[in-house]
Amino acid sequence: MALFITLEGIEGSGKTTQLRTLAERLRQRGMRVRTTREPGGCPIADAVRDILLHPANSALVPRAELLLYAAARAQHVDEVILPALKGGETVLCDRFTDATVAYQGHGRGLDMPLIAELNTLAAGDLVADLTLLLDMPAEDGLRRARRRGATTQGNREDRFEQESLEFHRRIREGYLAIARREPRVRIVDARGSEAEVAARIDAAVNAFFETTDRRS
Repeated sequence: MALFITLEGIEGSGKTTQLRTLAERLRQRGMRVRTTREPGGCPIADAVRDILLHPANSALVPRAELLLYAAARAQHVDEVILPALKGGETVLCDRFTDATVAYQGHGRGLDMPLIAELNTLAAGDLVADLTLLLDMPAEDGLRRARRRGATTQGNREDRFEQESLEFHRRIREGYLAIARREPRVRIVDARGSEAEVAARIDAAVNAFFETTDRRS
């Protein structure tokens, strides 16, 4: 069974680490798993990622930011995600369309119908089967992200970490609003040790599989 599972959350929520752990757990179940990320996931989208996340590009206006995300996603979906799913692989993706709603919609205040239209243009009818929202207070996540960035010499991907705390609070509220209206989203407390968070993710994924099995 090929599934599309996305991990979402604010900066510093631990998505990337937990995605790797979850991939290994699913492989232990005998599943074929492809891991990927947004923006990025393929050479063209990775080039766009460098523009979007590089701290030198602070002059990037919100409309251009939104369009670049859509362009990177269109390439990523067609080149990586859809072929993997059609080939029977389960795809784990670090961020997807929910991130655009949370960051460019709630964070930047851009037009929500326009964002929905662009997400559809870029991703077609592709929607995650399961979304794991790693949630924590914006203060905690931003502090963790900035501490991590301080230990990384020449960090080239911290443009969003330079935004205000209020911006990140709006993003968190945006994610929680998505979770309230989308049954596919499971909220996972991202506070605590990596092992504690991984156990919560396992519980959410196991509950999803049990529900899916009953529907089969």
